[in-house]
Amino acid sequence: MEASLSGLLYGFGVALEPHNLVWCVFGVVTGNLIGVLPGLGSVAAMAILLPLTYVMHPVAAILMLAGIFYGSMYGGAIGAILLNLPVHPQHAVTCLDGYPLTRKGRGGAALGIAMMASFFAASVGILTMVFASSLLVEAAFKFGPAELCSIMLLGLIAGSTMAGGSATKGIAMTLVGLVLGIVGTDPNTSTMRYTFNLLNLQDGVDLVALAMGLFGVSEFLLHINHMAATDSSLKVAVGDMLPSKEELKKSFFPMLRGTFVGTLFGAMPGTGPTITTFVAYALEKKISKTPGRFGSGAIEGVASPEAAGHSKSQVDFIPTMSLGIPGDPMMALILGALLIQGIQPWPQLITAHPDVFWGLIASFWIGNLLLIVLNVPLIGVWVKLLRVPYRYLVPSAMFFIAVGCFSTQNSLFEVGEVLVFGIVGAILTYLDFSVAPILLGYVLGPIMEENFRRALLLSHGHLAVFVEHPISAGFLVACALLLAVQLFAYILRNRRARKQPYRESVPLEG
Repeated sequence: MEASLSGLLYGFGVALEPHNLVWCVFGVVTGNLIGVLPGLGSVAAMAILLPLTYVMHPVAAILMLAGIFYGSMYGGAIGAILLNLPVHPQHAVTCLDGYPLTRKGRGGAALGIAMMASFFAASVGILTMVFASSLLVEAAFKFGPAELCSIMLLGLIAGSTMAGGSATKGIAMTLVGLVLGIVGTDPNTSTMRYTFNLLNLQDGVDLVALAMGLFGVSEFLLHINHMAATDSSLKVAVGDMLPSKEELKKSFFPMLRGTFVGTLFGAMPGTGPTITTFVAYALEKKISKTPGRFGSGAIEGVASPEAAGHSKSQVDFIPTMSLGIPGDPMMALILGALLIQGIQPWPQLITAHPDVFWGLIASFWIGNLLLIVLNVPLIGVWVKLLRVPYRYLVPSAMFFIAVGCFSTQNSLFEVGEVLVFGIVGAILTYLDFSVAPILLGYVLGPIMEENFRRALLLSHGHLAVFVEHPISAGFLVACALLLAVQLFAYILRNRRARKQPYRESVPLEG
């Protein structure tokens, strides 16, 4: 307890240093703006700004990317509630009751509840990180190469099978990422692998080019015909954002339950924010005495999913920072930024790089307070930004993508990589393949390979080392159970599909 509190105080000292604070504010403001604007998602924004981290201090780089991450969560609720516009998928569930409240004249109150729930849930998530840090330090010395390899395998399987969509497609995309991750020079034998005699690939596929192509360029290619602006004459004053006592009373316990759901899902690798918010909403509707109110303007339908999304966004940093297992594409980009800085996430990160860990935690509170300060007086400005035509966003974003990629190596080859990955990513997304597991496999693959080789060297080539160590064996059992659950679900869906034609052929009476 004392160590955690002293570490938090140290983190505030790091986060409040002028250069770190400036980058934290920049990330939060950028994320909030990106969250409001339709079309340009937070993943694309983080990918565009990723080249900046090459020349930044590690603490400032992580604080900036983290600010974009949770700042976009705040901004996304504005379009969902006021305009029924889910700028990000996790806010789709907020539209169900947020927009009906706006039509009833309570849109400002819904925004107020969303911000209260977000700040409360984020604070609980931060406290969870603070007090979980001591447990991570104790567990740090129990993780050897075998344990790290097994838990990364669990992260790859969880990320590819639980992120939504077809589990088979998810695993296929993870394998693509693993192959991309081993392109370049073998670190042990100096052998060139999958370079096709291209000298530009001897250092591997560039992370910035891969991320920008898969999430930035592909997004623009898929929505290139959406050039109209979202018109809105809606006006929201600061006073409208104050909810009534009855609304506060109805929102209190849903806020608590949503925070618990988000905290639980945040500690589980591979569960995206969209799953978390929908689970929180479904739970709230299930236990409500008046479930018929949901979908027509229930304030609980705003408080619970918003709290779940924000608590998860904070707790997501625990497996990412300590075990190197990102829960979604945004966490994978932050993990990539750590690797760019030469920092390998693992349980000993807290002791090896305390400035990064504790500075990040302290910046969460600073950033969340800043978001409230920004959103309350500037709510009218954010609504007007929804009128920005998409035809202006696309060319400017593409320009910054090209400049950012060129600046990493001062080579046009990286710009060509972005174009190729953008086209491939657009095709895969159009075919209903999730591209997030590609980035997950690319980031975790080389680390997993390194620990796999190290474990075999220490055990003199015996694969039994992975089951002889209890922690490693436990992770492998979890992998097997996860695959078994997915196989069972696949068989069950096939049985239902075979019965469906027969049911449809039966004439309906009455």
